Amino acid sequence: MFPLMKKLIFTLLVVTIVSLGNITLADPPKPPDNPGNSGNGPVGGGAPIDGGLGILLAMGALYGGKKLYEARKMKQKEIKKDVL
Repeated sequence: MFPLMKKLIFTLLVVTIVSLGNITLADPPKPPDNPGNSGNGPVGGGAPIDGGLGILLAMGALYGGKKLYEARKMKQKEIKKDVL
């Protein structure tokens, strides 16, 4: 009886997982029409991302430069410590 129960539970589990996968792949509801949109651009309008992206890249470069400077400074302290 135990192997039959094990097969039944496994089958129910597989059917449940497969059916839940179909539910989660449903399309989201369509956004309401915007009367100011002429239909040539995206629905929400064209939001520029280049300014924010440039700022993030600059901040990342500055952070990396700071870390590099600190690492070199620590290495030079270790060299001076070894020499003395």
